[in-house]
Amino acid sequence: MKANDVILQTVSKIAVFIILTYGVHLFLAGHYEPGGGFVGGLVLASAFVLLLLSFDIDTVRKGMPIDFKLLAAVGAFLSVGTGLAALAFGVPFLSQTEVSATLPILGEIPLASVVLFEAGVAFAVIGTVVTIIISISEDV
Repeated sequence: MKANDVILQTVSKIAVFIILTYGVHLFLAGHYEPGGGFVGGLVLASAFVLLLLSFDIDTVRKGMPIDFKLLAAVGAFLSVGTGLAALAFGVPFLSQTEVSATLPILGEIPLASVVLFEAGVAFAVIGTVVTIIISISEDV
């Protein structure tokens, strides 16, 4: 007999949206406030884990055809690549720089190179956590 998880699945859809929004906020605020790639990545990964708990793995994979192992690898290479890019410009490994860009509606916004490093960390964390959860659930 199949369990009826209508309430869990309905609430999960709403909660995942809220968790994803908060995770993106933590990621973007991490350069100036507490947060960043690691914490934002963990929160974003928790949204994917909630989907995996609410629905079965095949349904989630159909809805999000993401290879989380590849995502973790891309994140690691992106993080290391930002450090190597600094070396290419003759500054110490993982040095950051910031420039400003003027956009028509938004005005002047700062662009920091650390955002690329933090994105790599977030991708690596999301990919690793979700891969571990999927591996554990396939063994059960």
